Amino acid sequence: MLAWTIYISFLGALALLLLPSRSTALIRGLALLTSLVTFAITLTAFLQHRSGEMFTVVDYPWISSLGIHFSLKADGISLTLLLLTGVIGVCGVLFSWNVDHRIKEFFAFYLVLIGAVYGVFLSFDLFLLFVFYEIVVIPKYFLIAIWGSTRREYAAMKLVLYSFIGSAMVLVGLIAAYVVSGSHSMSLGDLAGYNYSPHFQMWAFPLVFVGFGVLAGLWPFHTWAPTGHVAAPTAASMLLAGVVMKLGAYGCLRVAMTLFPLGLAPWGFHVLGLGSWRDVFAVLAVIGIVYGALVALVQKDFKFVIGYSSISHMGFILLGLMTLNQIGLSGAVVQMVSHGILAGLLFAVVGRMVYSRTHTRDLPALGPMHLSKVLPFAAFTFVIAGMASMGLPGFSGFAAELMILIGVWHSYPTLILFVGIGLIAGVAYIWRAMQQAFFAGAPALATPPEHPLPPITFPEKLGAAILICSSVIVGTFPQIFLNVIHPALNSPLFQGLRNGGW
Repeated sequence: MLAWTIYISFLGALALLLLPSRSTALIRGLALLTSLVTFAITLTAFLQHRSGEMFTVVDYPWISSLGIHFSLKADGISLTLLLLTGVIGVCGVLFSWNVDHRIKEFFAFYLVLIGAVYGVFLSFDLFLLFVFYEIVVIPKYFLIAIWGSTRREYAAMKLVLYSFIGSAMVLVGLIAAYVVSGSHSMSLGDLAGYNYSPHFQMWAFPLVFVGFGVLAGLWPFHTWAPTGHVAAPTAASMLLAGVVMKLGAYGCLRVAMTLFPLGLAPWGFHVLGLGSWRDVFAVLAVIGIVYGALVALVQKDFKFVIGYSSISHMGFILLGLMTLNQIGLSGAVVQMVSHGILAGLLFAVVGRMVYSRTHTRDLPALGPMHLSKVLPFAAFTFVIAGMASMGLPGFSGFAAELMILIGVWHSYPTLILFVGIGLIAGVAYIWRAMQQAFFAGAPALATPPEHPLPPITFPEKLGAAILICSSVIVGTFPQIFLNVIHPALNSPLFQGLRNGGW
């Protein structure tokens, strides 16, 4: 059944291209229907497979001479991220209801991107995973280059170049693993079961981890992300931060850490106090947390604030992966969901509710408009999303970051101080952006916009409500997700990591 999320997304994109361009209502309705159907499939699968154990969706030979199969499987980690993709997919359509320029092409690229993301999260054959991973790049480029704003061609090309460089690194590592194993299979299960030499894993692991880490916003390979977020249209920003960056983090966990667990082992010597690739990536993750938060704190462009905040929050995911204990790894997966929801909501407020109406993202220019009075729903939504992003109990950010912090305390207690700096800076940049954009100055002295701003539409309110409720569900009942994530982490697929001591 889950395979239909891919088929329906691609078929929906094809159907959109066959519709006449003037049928805007039909185009929007078909895009929404497609995303709703795929979301319903992911939700049904999540509810049906509560054990969290790996199960086969589709498996048949594809390129038999190379042992490549069209193999789709899912476990608790995949199901959780598939559900996130479904939620963001629906909300992205709702927040794109105003798109009227080449509308059918916009939603066609959008659905292709969604379908490819589903494909990555479902692929158990690593060649197939790589194919879907590359398909994601194509609609990303066109969505930004055609429908984007600030320096859109530059941002689109930068994102593609970074993606291709990272993909090339991943491909080299996968080919090396395939050749060395001699198994004539690209199945993740077969390759993960092969006993690669420690020497091989020591260079293959960082190669593949960094290759996926580029898309996950790993510092210092993160610079494509803020420019891409700022230039992208609202739905593309939501997808980019909400699910596309998670593809990189998912690849780090599912592929790099699963295939090459000995690459995380100590080197036997120390360089600048670092004794393993695990130490190196933990430190880079912490730098990303602090750097992203501090840079967001000084931005004047509203969207850049959220763009750099994404780098900071993605750092928590990568740091959680490097804890190599169950609570830290579980927290990293929950943080993937939390950041996807909250980043999507923040970009929706900034890009659709504010920028499309005021035509400015400059915080000093927004302040005198006193948007809390002019656009009260936008102000309310940003306050909720901002508080949740800061880690307010009851929302997803609190549950995810708490688990990661506990995991870090067990593995790297000295890094807690630096993570704390990032958390404090995170409170500061959200508070600063909130105050400058919505609550600056006295209402009596507010400078009204030159023209009355259109009210927040019903699709926008519905999309915001879905994302806020999703964050509350994750934050209030994280056990719903942990009950499927833990069995996945305890499966034979992660046996190599468990042998390493977690």
